[in-house]
Amino acid sequence: MDDDGYPGPTDDPDRARGILTPSDREFLLGTKTDYTDHSKKQKRNRIRRRVRNAILDFTILFDHLEARDRETVFDPDDDARDAYTQGITDMLGFLHLGTMGYYTPFKDMLSEGVNKAEQRLAGSDYRMVNVEFNVDPVGRIDVDEVIDTLENGEFEQLTDEELRAFVRLFADSDEFSLDAAREEMHAQMEAFAERVEAADRARDDAVDALEK
Repeated sequence: MDDDGYPGPTDDPDRARGILTPSDREFLLGTKTDYTDHSKKQKRNRIRRRVRNAILDFTILFDHLEARDRETVFDPDDDARDAYTQGITDMLGFLHLGTMGYYTPFKDMLSEGVNKAEQRLAGSDYRMVNVEFNVDPVGRIDVDEVIDTLENGEFEQLTDEELRAFVRLFADSDEFSLDAAREEMHAQMEAFAERVEAADRARDDAVDALEK
């Protein structure tokens, strides 16, 4: 496989070197345990040093890596897409955890980074966007109110937090079977997709009528 191909599963210690060496992966994954206390300390120091330097390298990558190279990095093979998506998600989570208590808030750095990217795309520093990032914990939801909303078909009234909490409650319930839900949803999905497509066609027809 060429250099641009799928490098291998995330937890494969023999995958080509990234920030971590194969030895680093074995250490962190716990697949190699014959370390002395001293060698463990040295290993952790080396990993920290590489991570720090990798963070600094992103300034060089942002400023100097050609667009075609960046696009190739973020165009994984089909069999790698889920692993890449998880890696990007965990990278953002790692940055969020690591910058808690940092003198510049994560949301400020995120906002500046997105603005810089938008200006790069536009080729102008007059391109300015508003980036909103909030961490709002999901607390107790009113189960009766959510169920009443569902029974009334007022799905648009549900917040994302209510939906996530409700789905989690279902998944954790002993009375709820994911296998049964999977089978029933598969049976309903075709009809659901047809209704969505019909709504799209009706919308397009209405727009065409307004333009005549």
